[in-house]
Amino acid sequence: MTSSPPRRRVDPDRRRRIIDATIAVIEAEGVAGTTHRRIAAVADVPLGSLTYHFTGLDELIRLAFEQVAEASSDGVLARLEQATTREEAITATVDVIAGNLWSTPQTLLLSYELYAYAARHPEIAAIMRGWMARSRAALERHFDPLTARAIDALIEGIGIHDSVDTDPLTPEQVEAVIRRVAG
Repeated sequence: MTSSPPRRRVDPDRRRRIIDATIAVIEAEGVAGTTHRRIAAVADVPLGSLTYHFTGLDELIRLAFEQVAEASSDGVLARLEQATTREEAITATVDVIAGNLWSTPQTLLLSYELYAYAARHPEIAAIMRGWMARSRAALERHFDPLTARAIDALIEGIGIHDSVDTDPLTPEQVEAVIRRVAG
């Protein structure tokens, strides 16, 4: 009796699971602590799967940050795109900031890692520029480009500050700041 070749496990979501695991490892260990072995363990895949599906750790980190940037901006953009007037855009921006649509604990932590990593890796900085361009384009539907840029910075900046501030801004204070910037 001849033995048949081993059956290959069908796992169509493996690539996505590995990227998700990379995000989890970056969140838990930081980029500096992200290794192939840790990613494989979290993804529950053989170590060889990483080199089969990806060219290396740099690609995994880039894809993870692309996914984080896209997911982070999607919620913000969805809320901003509901606005049809400038007044609704101000309200939407307040909702984004005060409602923590962008600044969840996970997003903040991953954003810190992304900013630090991008400072040393220009190809990753391009991901951030794409994220900012998407936000600014949504804001520019209601504000001039300079104001949109300032409001975009406030969305991230206030979220970052409020994450560690013992007295975070109230929605009313956020609205007052946005109205001052918007003129």
